[in-house]
Order: sequence, then structure tokens, then C-alpha cells
Amino acid sequence: MGDLRSDIGFVAIGRNEGGRLERCLTSLKQHSDRVCYVDSGSVDDSLALAERSNALTECLPADQPFTAARARNAGFDALLEKWPDIQYVLFIDGDCELADGFPAAARSKLEKTRDIGIVTGRCRELYPDATIYNRLAEMEWNGPIGEIDACGGIFVTRTAVFNKVGGFDVDVIAAEDDDFCIRVRQNNWRVERIDHDMCFHDADMHRFGQWWRRAVRAGYAYAQVGEKHAGYFGAPRRRAWFWGLVLPGLALLAAPFSSGWSLLLFVLYPLSFLKVLRKLVKDGAKPDQAGLFAGFLTLSKFPNLIGMLDYKRKRLLGREIAIVEYK
Repeated sequence: MGDLRSDIGFVAIGRNEGGRLERCLTSLKQHSDRVCYVDSGSVDDSLALAERSNALTECLPADQPFTAARARNAGFDALLEKWPDIQYVLFIDGDCELADGFPAAARSKLEKTRDIGIVTGRCRELYPDATIYNRLAEMEWNGPIGEIDACGGIFVTRTAVFNKVGGFDVDVIAAEDDDFCIRVRQNNWRVERIDHDMCFHDADMHRFGQWWRRAVRAGYAYAQVGEKHAGYFGAPRRRAWFWGLVLPGLALLAAPFSSGWSLLLFVLYPLSFLKVLRKLVKDGAKPDQAGLFAGFLTLSKFPNLIGMLDYKRKRLLGREIAIVEYK
């Protein structure tokens, strides 16, 4: 059954993932039988798929908002209740397939380096050429190797680390993984990305509206996690305010008093695009892919700001802050 001992378990989370979930659970079962799937109110056949795979299955009650943080905590608890000898847990999303060899490589790293609390790897897009939005996701996953500040929600951690920091914060609706990593580092463990394929992700984005909603969700993350951890996400928050509100607002408001000359400020957008493009190409990206990424990165400041403002509005009015879905 693969290359692992019984000291590692797997938690997969999902909502209406369908065939992607089937591929995910199959890839996990090739490594271990210690697999827990947590479902967040799916209305497709996700639960039936999980049960047929003989995974330990948990369904989140709908009495609270569904969040990835809540699902991962529930999976961790269920996994350790059934197999209390587990020392390491790999978290994965239901739209991902686990890459061969990664769990063993991650566990080996954790065993050899005791001050590492989280190990992640390279996430690849399963169908990068299917849509431009999938291609954007592929470029987004291309993070640096070595010690990092934070990673996405797919990683291996020690059960002792998870328990020490209290798991994921269930009130964080986006970037709950960043929040978790911050608290792990605050407790003197390091986060590291190893040069090993970790998983194959299926973004399955086909429409501009899906990309926009995903960028709005990022804005929620900037606001909420930035509020919780002073200074974190500071740069993207400042960029969203400047490019999404201050610059266009100043250009338009000053137009009547400047005979329209203030509208020349909009020239700063293509200049920003060119600056990002040059950096990406310098870092090794192909010019066409760099242009695509730079263009959407420039545009993303507007949905980012919308997400930040909507989070602030709901907080001010005392309204429920629920997960932002883009699929």
C-alpha cells in the first residue's frame, strides 16, 4: 500500500467536488487506510463516494457557517479519536490528487528537523491549459522552496503542533491556513516548502465571474487575517486601497478642477502592469504567461478592495461573515 507507516493520517475536506473527490480519495488510499473525509453540506454524491472508498466520513452540521477551518478541525479530531497513535496529519482539499512520494518525503523532513512544524510541497494545476483561469492558478502555486512564512491548506504537520496552537480558527473564512502558519511560527516552529510535487489541483474555473469571486474572497482574507495579526497582509491591503480606490477616486474627483489633466493618473495602471511583467520575466516566467498574470494581478485590486470593504461592513453591522464560494 505505499511507503508509509501507521503514524500518519489524512484529512480531506470538500463540498460538491464530485469526480474530483473520487480521484482525491483514491490517491490517499494508495498511501494509507487512515483517511477521513469531512463534508460541508454537499448536495451531490460526495458522501456516497467517500463511503464507497471506505474513508472515515464526517458531515459538518449546518447550524454554523461552513468553513475550511471548521472542516479541517473536525477531520483532525475524528482521525485522532479513531487512531490516537497518529503523529502526523496531511491535510488536503477534495479537488486535489496527492502526488506519489510526498507524504513520505514530508514525514522524513519532519523527523530529521525537529523545529519544523509544517511541511508543504509543490502544487501543480491538473489542467493548466484548459482555461486562462487555470493557468493563473498554476502560476499562483509556484512558490519559493525553503523556509516560508505561510502556505496553503495542503500540508503535513505534527499532531503535537496542531494541538499546541489549537488547530484552525473556525471564525476565519479565508486564509485560515495563513493564520494557522502564523500561530505555528509564533510557537517557534518553522514552515518549509520542499522541492517535491505535493498534489495536482483542479481549479475548474471557466468564467471571469469565478475568478472575480475568488479575488473578492482574497480581499476578505486580507481584511480579516490582517485585523487579527497586525501588519500581516499589509502590502496587499495597501495596494488594494491605492489602486482600487485612492488613485481612481483622485483622478475622477480632480478632473473638473484640472481640466481633465488628472485623468492622466490612469497611465499608472499600464506602468504598474509593465513593472510586474518585467519582474515575472526576470524571475523566469514565459512572456505570454507573465503578461496574463500581470494583467489579472493589476485588475485584482478592485475585487480585493470590494472583499475588504464588505468584510468591514459586515463587521460594523454585526452581520454573519460567511464563506465566499467561487465554484
